[in-house]
Formats: sequence, structure tokens, C-alpha cells
Amino acid sequence: MDHFSAIIGQSPAIDSLIRSARIVAATDVTVLLKGKTGTGKEVLATAIQQASARANKAFISLNCAALPESLIESELFGHKKGSFTGASADKQGLFQAADGGTLFLDEINSLPLSIQAKLLRCLESGECLAVGDIKPYKVDVRVISATNTDLDKQIKAGEFRSDLFFRLNVVPLELPPLAQRTEDIESLIKHFMVLFEDTYTLTAPKFSKPALKALKAYSWPGNIRELRNLCERLSILLAGRVIEPENLPPEFNNKISSNAPIATDFTLPETGLKLDTLEANLIYQALNRTKGNRSQSAKLLGISRDTLLYRMHKHGFAM
Repeated sequence: MDHFSAIIGQSPAIDSLIRSARIVAATDVTVLLKGKTGTGKEVLATAIQQASARANKAFISLNCAALPESLIESELFGHKKGSFTGASADKQGLFQAADGGTLFLDEINSLPLSIQAKLLRCLESGECLAVGDIKPYKVDVRVISATNTDLDKQIKAGEFRSDLFFRLNVVPLELPPLAQRTEDIESLIKHFMVLFEDTYTLTAPKFSKPALKALKAYSWPGNIRELRNLCERLSILLAGRVIEPENLPPEFNNKISSNAPIATDFTLPETGLKLDTLEANLIYQALNRTKGNRSQSAKLLGISRDTLLYRMHKHGFAM
């Protein structure tokens, strides 16, 4: 069974991500998933857990942004009866509940500073201390965490501990935004349409070529989650029909999405241009400027490193 089949797509960025995730899953290493909201971090965390030696043990997920600071310590580490107002009985924490298995800490960037030191101790020693207790308990838990913000910026702002970051960031895996993997949109649509056809017992609609073109031109600020929601809405409202551009929400029919960056320093020549030639030229300039550093070149071009490698291969650049 392929536990990574839930990661839909064949783009170079996704292929590279899945290859790395398979290697990571075979170990017990701590993983930090990076990516914007809606890119599928929890889906990837679940796949890693299911492909690991801990697959038959507990997999517990916590969104660190969903709880107030006053409750998150108790939620993670548990508490003793009478340790604070309302603590009417001993409570097991998520680390205890996940013992032997995996704990997924989503939006780790939202974890309060007061809890970060306690989490660091737990990760380094395997010892946790329940609120109101004086004797720590030992656990064997694999931690996968995720962030939708730049933790480096939070460290510089004093909002995140650098020592905790280095402990979480043993193996970082970055999920690309949907706008950088538009070649996967059709595969994702097919997946979601089959899902909602079964869920609602309705005939799935089909997308015309102009509608698909409009979807691929969109900036997708909500990423895969936004595409999933759109597919669910259309599966219900337009079941069995062919979806044309006019059937899409207004933001998909704008020639330039309000979320898309507008280039003001380039004007299309009156005589036109050859886009492939322009792309190859820009890649050449980026590589020349960075002395061949592919990661830095990708940043200059606003694309992922895997996308750059794919386009270098496409244009015949030496790899």
C-alpha cells in the first residue's frame, strides 16, 4: 500500500517532496513541515506516520493556535488534580496519550514562549512534567511539527526560541503553494470530484478547457484547501454539467487576480515575444548572477528549486 497516494500531483516539486518524505518516514527523525495555509501539511504528516514503524500506534494532532495559553500546557503535558481552578481530576496530556506513536503539532509558530522551553526539554530528554506535579514522566513520542510562517523572522523578533527551532528543524520539508504547481490542478480536481461524487451521490461536473485555463491562471491564496472547497461547491450546485468560465466565482474571471503581483517594470513589446526564449534568458541571467547557485537563482525568479531544475532541463541547461 502506498501511504503517499493521498499527496496528489506529478509536478517536479511534489515528486521531490514525496521522495524525501519516504526517506524520512523510515526513520524516527523530527520533521518540520513548512508551507502556507492550505498546502496539505497535515495530509503529509499523516502519510509520514502511516509509512513509519509507528503506524499502528497513536497519531494525535494538535493545532497550537486553537487553544489559549492558559490551557495549552495542560493539553500537552497533563495536570494534577487541584493544580489550578477547575482541575477537578488528574488529566493525561497529549504526550502521554501519544506514547509510542506520533504527535503532530500544527502551527507550532503560535506556541507561546512560556511553553516553548518545556517542549524543548521534552524533545531533548523525553521527560515531561504535568502541571502541578513534581515528578516528570518519560515518553517515547515522535514529533512532527508544521508552520505557516517564517520562523527565522519570529526568532529575530524574539517570538520563537532558536534552540527549539533547531531541535524541530532536523529535517525540514517544504510544501509548495498551489500557484507554483499549476500542472497538478487537473489531477487534484479529478481526485476531489470523485470524492464528492461518492459523498453526495451526484454526477460530478466536468470543466471545459477555458474553465481549466482560468483555474490555472488564478493565484490560489487558499491553496489546495481553496480548490477543494470550490470543487465541493460546484459538485453540489452544478452536478452533471459542464463548467464554463462564467460558472466560476468572479475572482476567477478577472484578467489579473487581485492577489497576483503586478509587474510594472516590464512592457510587452508591440511586436510580441517568444515566451520560451524569454524564460530561458531569465534563467540564464539568474544563474549567472548567483554564480550557478540554484537555490538563490530560484529565489530570484520567484519559483521553487525543483521548478527551476525542471525548467533548466526543459531548456537544455547543463545540470
